Amino acid sequence: MKHTMQVETNGAELTLVRKFNAPRSKVFEAHTDCKHLKHWWGPREWPVSYCNMDFRVGGRWHYCMTGPEGVEAWGLMLYKEIIDQELIAGEDHFADKEGNSNTELPVTHTRNEFTEKDGVTTLRSVARYSSPEDLKKVLDMGMVDGIRETFDRLEEYLAR
Repeated sequence: MKHTMQVETNGAELTLVRKFNAPRSKVFEAHTDCKHLKHWWGPREWPVSYCNMDFRVGGRWHYCMTGPEGVEAWGLMLYKEIIDQELIAGEDHFADKEGNSNTELPVTHTRNEFTEKDGVTTLRSVARYSSPEDLKKVLDMGMVDGIRETFDRLEEYLAR
């Protein structure tokens, strides 16, 4: 059974909820190592071309997705809170190749919560921005469609 992603906005907050046909341990682990992320992170046309991760509180994940015609989109996640198989929280930044935050674009304060019932894992992802205008900027960039496709790819990866 394929699940759909629920999307809700409220002020400067975006909440995305998606179920996966896999145990919580497997869904959580898919978020913790480049060996997994390179197979599912990002939209299909923007695969991960660089990935360096230090998955721990105080650690970081620096990555690049390369799109059509070689366009690069760099990102940087700074891990603030991790509870094994339950929570990954941090700051997600647009970045450059050296891992510097792009201050022209909004920072996303993310909170990914993982719960399981009867072998189906629910991922609740809350993204908070400094203002409703910053949220609108990322929505206008097509973020929701990109995450929908990313979660579809995660479902396919978990099924292997």
